[in-house]
Amino acid sequence: MASLAGKTLFITGASRGIGLAIALRAARDGANIAIAAKSAVLNPKLPGTIHSAADAVGAAGGQALALQCDIREEEQVQAAVAATVDAFGGIDILVNNASAIWLRGVLDTPMKRFDLMQQVNARGSFLCAQACLPYLLESPNPHILALAPPPSLAPKWWAPHTGYTLAKMGMSFVTIGIAGEFGPKGVAVNALWPRTLIATDALNMIPGVDPGNARKPGIVADAAHAVLTRPAAGFFGNFLIDDEVLRDVGVTDLSSYAVDPTQPLLLDLYLD
Repeated sequence: MASLAGKTLFITGASRGIGLAIALRAARDGANIAIAAKSAVLNPKLPGTIHSAADAVGAAGGQALALQCDIREEEQVQAAVAATVDAFGGIDILVNNASAIWLRGVLDTPMKRFDLMQQVNARGSFLCAQACLPYLLESPNPHILALAPPPSLAPKWWAPHTGYTLAKMGMSFVTIGIAGEFGPKGVAVNALWPRTLIATDALNMIPGVDPGNARKPGIVADAAHAVLTRPAAGFFGNFLIDDEVLRDVGVTDLSSYAVDPTQPLLLDLYLD
């Protein structure tokens, strides 16, 4: 399987950034994309809405469904999944991409921010999987892919931002659990994480980081495409790194993904 043509992807947080990049890569194959995100009205501080994303998916060759959906809300997720099935006849792939970030220490983390991260990252990933799995189990090649890091208990990753690390590791542990339960039933449940910083709006949350030290979202999108076109049977429980995935499929020159090839790349969080 080298193409996602005709496949239906439910992608959370796909109005911008990595989620949108994954949607556009699948759209080039002719895939159906459910864009499940909160942004229905343009925010001057953040580019992109579900509608602009849907237009971009259509222009790239895919079929798009713009779904305003807060993945903290069970009824909204269930309604978005039902609308996707009504529009496209099923769901083949869930991409758990949506994530909230707040890189501060304990004393500088309002509980409202702490709660938001746990509800979106870990709980939201669980909820979306729960809603999509009945349809994934009917797909001939079902995948769940989480944008989550390899699990780590190293204090250096927890001490600077316990709330965020708990939320992201929560996504990782949810992925482990779902893989353990549904991998043997034929669902490919895996996680993908970038080797380097990725130039998205989330990068602006990291003080003092120059986007020139990052790669473009396209590297994660291309790696996700390589993962999602693999046969699902027996492929689960892996924590994959984007450049390793691409090298495994023969892509060895990654220079085109650099925002500024003259600057050194910085590792992403949770990687040594």
